[in-house]
Amino acid sequence: MHRPRTTIRQLSYFVALAENGSFTRAAERMGVSQPSLSQQIRALETILGAPLFERGGPAIPTPLGRELLERARRILFDLADLEEVRVASADALVGTIRLGVSPTLGAYLLPTFVARLHRDHPTLRIHVREGLPSALTAGLAAGDHDLILAQLPVAGRGFHTERLFREALYLAMAADHPLAPKAGIEMADLRGQNLLTLVADYRLAQQVAAIAGEVGAVVLNDYEGTSLDAIRQMAGMGMGLALLPELYVRQEVRDGGDVIVRPFSHGRQYREIGLLWRIGAGRAPAYHLIADLLRAVGP
Repeated sequence: MHRPRTTIRQLSYFVALAENGSFTRAAERMGVSQPSLSQQIRALETILGAPLFERGGPAIPTPLGRELLERARRILFDLADLEEVRVASADALVGTIRLGVSPTLGAYLLPTFVARLHRDHPTLRIHVREGLPSALTAGLAAGDHDLILAQLPVAGRGFHTERLFREALYLAMAADHPLAPKAGIEMADLRGQNLLTLVADYRLAQQVAAIAGEVGAVVLNDYEGTSLDAIRQMAGMGMGLALLPELYVRQEVRDGGDVIVRPFSHGRQYREIGLLWRIGAGRAPAYHLIADLLRAVGP
């Protein structure tokens, strides 16, 4: 007896409906009529022998639907990776790549990188989206991003991590701060000092907290900046000290500006930057080439 088989179309429509919560919006996203989408969903439910969505309201997945959703996404991601493999191409960097990036990196690293990428690989389209580290990781796992650029370490399973470079950290302060005359900052200089920080989702914030615990400094948790600009401005007003990455310092801190910066002696303080993608991604050779380009434009 012939048994119906699940199709890629059915899985695509199923994922679209689960993500949009509406037959109308899902049909618009897929470019089909609502009856056509409904027919494919019913066919998939018939094959599986149980409803995938609750009836009588928004398209909310049933427990079986939630279990199937992650499997369906993985199947569709793997298929997309397979279709994008360009083994025979002389240029592996073709098509479209979706890059997620931390706001503490994107504006200070990507302009030079994207310009060089467009010059050397004009057939490649790169879509960049900024986000908090936790959102970037979730987006990579869900297939919203092909790659993410972030400070290491990054939590999560199923990711390949390509270490790119170490980026020195500088101490930013008001011009009249007692540490301003020093040419280099020792860790002992931070004892008892107030340290400004980003919101806790950033790896840099966790790093500042670890430094504070090590040397006996105080993290000012009553103010958590949402950007490097914010904590730089707070440091310039004398509200505390800020640790700023080298790429940011190069572009945003100028002599005679609102803050002065000093390096740490012996280059002891730095952050590590990496590029991550899903293990088993079909375009891994292209991603390695992108990693090499990022290393070339890094500090």
